[in-house]
Amino acid sequence: MGNKYGSWLLLSPFLVLITTIEAKIPALIVFGDSSVDSGNNDYIPTVARSNFEPYGRDFQGGRPTGRFSNGRIATDFISEALGLKPTVPAYLDPAYGISDFAVGVSFASAATGYDNATSDVLSVIPFWKQLEYYKDYQRRLKGYLGENKASQTISEALYLISIGTNDFVENYYAFPGGRSSEYSISQYQIFLAGIAESFVRKLYGLGARKISLGGLPPMGCMPLERTTNMMNGNECVESYNIVAMDFNGKLYNLVNKLNKELPGVQLIFSNPYYVFLHIIRNPASYGE
Repeated sequence: MGNKYGSWLLLSPFLVLITTIEAKIPALIVFGDSSVDSGNNDYIPTVARSNFEPYGRDFQGGRPTGRFSNGRIATDFISEALGLKPTVPAYLDPAYGISDFAVGVSFASAATGYDNATSDVLSVIPFWKQLEYYKDYQRRLKGYLGENKASQTISEALYLISIGTNDFVENYYAFPGGRSSEYSISQYQIFLAGIAESFVRKLYGLGARKISLGGLPPMGCMPLERTTNMMNGNECVESYNIVAMDFNGKLYNLVNKLNKELPGVQLIFSNPYYVFLHIIRNPASYGE
């Protein structure tokens, strides 16, 4: 989506958090999948890459950057809105160093998910590994800024998590003998929400205090799902959308629970579902 108005609409859940925080945010730290991967997959052995045209055609210089977009992605716009840099670099990109990462970094990996089995499908960075990279980042940040300044950055940074779609469309529904034979769809959602809770708790334990946990978009309306839904005229797969709404409800409840249990945390649930659905149903309003 290259239209700037559509991009700003997608930012609306995050801007709610931004406007509730009085202190300036010194850094944006990102975990997740292709929705927020700014190029990490270019530096690991996987086919899940976007380092070829037409990706990046509207990016500065008109070149592919590893972002799964024609231009910048949502986290780049958020960084700019925070008064930081206009792009958030990928942690594995050797063109950047700790001086760049000190104000923004993405550990995200396209095609990954909460479930380790999801990252195994295309051999991408599992969710737990992103947290290990973050620990390494903390060590490097302390060496660069000093212990006190680094600790302040860590506690005042904004942490964004955007993940989960691949667990369903690239894993649960894609392999009949896999997770779907172990879990009902409801049980699988509970399993994933448990991983989300563990991740947030660990992130909190490492010093994070301002965290946005992202929900699922209407995944039944994704291009691949509509293309393969030929029996129903290439319409959205409604059953997938219902699952997305159900899972979002579980994440919403999780956020409320953790806000009560973790002292000093500012955790919000960023729900992209209805924003995306509005764009899908009203493309002319967004220049498409």
